[in-house]
Amino acid sequence: MKKRIAIPLENGILCSHFGHCQQFAIVDAENNSISGETLVTPPPHEPGLLPAWLAEKGVTDVIAGGMGQRAINLFNNQKINVFVGAQIKNYTDLANDLINGSLVAGANYCDH
Repeated sequence: MKKRIAIPLENGILCSHFGHCQQFAIVDAENNSISGETLVTPPPHEPGLLPAWLAEKGVTDVIAGGMGQRAINLFNNQKINVFVGAQIKNYTDLANDLINGSLVAGANYCDH
């Protein structure tokens, strides 16, 4: 199964505040392994912009620390799966966790 996973980054690790990250890691996965990685700089933050922007890049899944319910709904409208409450760690580890079915997602810490 092919996946394209977007992970918001700050200083190379998962950014806990999704909409204000420095970069996104876009990780391609096929046959349960990473097949490619790209780092991209997001456009300036505007509410509701990132779901469409990432959908244009072919993203199928998003791993986040926290995200508001409106953003989750916008991603779902773009047919993008959202995993919130992920642990703060390296993006390749998070992508591998998702690919292997061991991603630990928990509470959504974004309250706005």
